[in-house]
Amino acid sequence: MQQNSTSATKNDLIVVTGAGGFIGGELVAEFRRQGYEKIRAVDIKPFEEWYQHFPDVENFSLDLNLKENCDRVCAGAQRVYNLAANMGGMGFIENNKALCMLSVLINTHMLQAAQQCGVQKFFYSSSACVYNADKQCDPNNPGLKEEDAYPAMAEDGYGWEKLFSERMCRHFREDFGLQTRVARFHNVYGPFGTWDGGREKAPAAICRKVIEAKVSGRHEIVIWGDGTRTRSFMYIDDCIKGVEDIMHSEILEPINLGSSEMVSINQLVDIVEAIAGIKLKRRYDLDAPKGVMGRNSDNTLIRNYLGWEPSIPLRVGLEKTYAWIYDQYMARERAQLAPAG
Repeated sequence: MQQNSTSATKNDLIVVTGAGGFIGGELVAEFRRQGYEKIRAVDIKPFEEWYQHFPDVENFSLDLNLKENCDRVCAGAQRVYNLAANMGGMGFIENNKALCMLSVLINTHMLQAAQQCGVQKFFYSSSACVYNADKQCDPNNPGLKEEDAYPAMAEDGYGWEKLFSERMCRHFREDFGLQTRVARFHNVYGPFGTWDGGREKAPAAICRKVIEAKVSGRHEIVIWGDGTRTRSFMYIDDCIKGVEDIMHSEILEPINLGSSEMVSINQLVDIVEAIAGIKLKRRYDLDAPKGVMGRNSDNTLIRNYLGWEPSIPLRVGLEKTYAWIYDQYMARERAQLAPAG
């Protein structure tokens, strides 16, 4: 892997935004494991709602839509990982387009603050939702190459904000010398992620639905769409490794960060059923949000740059994810059954 001339040291002050969320929380956890002592974690949510909260980290509950808060969190930082955004699964994205678009304020203000505060390197988490919809009409998608984002026809709302923010990163690098890196995430899943409430993505939603069916004894599951749409899903450990490798590389253009192991939603349900040891009757909700027909990650570019690509098998990652969600689900059930007082 090519390393950037600006090398990282354990004395760097690292800022992670969206740190109360799934990927941000795992990124903070990884930096702690690596021995970094100057970590600033930022999220709009109150601390009690963070998925992972570490008392030995400098934690801020701040709204990064506001420029003054971005200035505050970037002060003194060498590296910034901007994962803050209004986002969720397909149901959230399709029903909150304006809210998703407003995330443009976060990245714009964070870039301005990073440039003004002398930040050395800036990572931006983009999404496969930037890709041209006409390239995703076939469930047998051969894999989206980075150039398939243009001519632009991104996912309405969320995808357009990501595409615009990618360009903003590029121009801050070209015009101001801020070293920006951009990865297009493809459906990240794993423990310590959203699994209920409307913002969860397909792997977590399917795990929860299978658990509900098993615990309740009602052996059926509702699937959004007809189950034939295809996606690839990247386990969180691969995501965290990819983020760090890309941050410290010479990769200037936005690059795919995702698994190339594509499955249909029906196949995803098959895997979770096998993990749970159960078979369910399937009911298909054809009116639910469904997204594009087929989306997969072409990993040619990341292999060329890094000699690596996300490779944790979906079955392996889902076993760990299912076990964690099962524990969370049962803990919630016990809490609801516990007598008051």
